[in-house]
Order: sequence, then structure tokens, then C-alpha cells
Amino acid sequence: MGISAVLNIASSGLQANTKRLATTANNVANAGTPGYNRLETSLTSQPYGGVSASVSPSNGATFTDTSNVDLGSELIDMKTAEIGYKANAAVFETGADLWAVLAT
Repeated sequence: MGISAVLNIASSGLQANTKRLATTANNVANAGTPGYNRLETSLTSQPYGGVSASVSPSNGATFTDTSNVDLGSELIDMKTAEIGYKANAAVFETGADLWAVLAT
């Protein structure tokens, strides 16, 4: 595996965690909306080594007078996305540093 592959994998992880955080922010923003059905983000590994994210409505109970958003769960999802983003950013930065060393 080359350094460019490492950078591409880290980049896909950054994009997936960005989508995950955006979905969580959307859920928190709509927590007080009657009838709102929480969205979930699924991460899937790709054959080339990266990861992709897809968003779909949750399979949980749907209420007409409230939403099915649990703010505690959203906080955990937000923290998990933050940790994943930081890890992929560190990998990307290390790969970029290696690229710079090899280019000189």
C-alpha cells in the first residue's frame, strides 16, 4: 500500500465522520419537532480500504406528538464521530508528512 492510498483511506474516514456529525446535529436540532423520526448513520468498509457513510431513518418507534430522539444517544454519537475524525486526521497528517519527506 502506497502513501497515496493511506491518504485516500484517511480522507474517506474524515468524510464519513463529517456526515455522521451532520446527521447527529440534524437529530438534535429536530429533537423537539413532533413526529420527527431520528436518522442513523451506518459506516461501511470499502474493498479498497476506505469507509463510506449512509444515512437512513431509524427503525425505532415513531411518535406523532413527540420525536424519537434521545439526546443522550446523540451526545454519544457526537463524541464517537469526534474521536473517529481526530484519528483519521492524525493518519492523514502523518501520511502527508511522509509524503513531504519522500518528495525531498
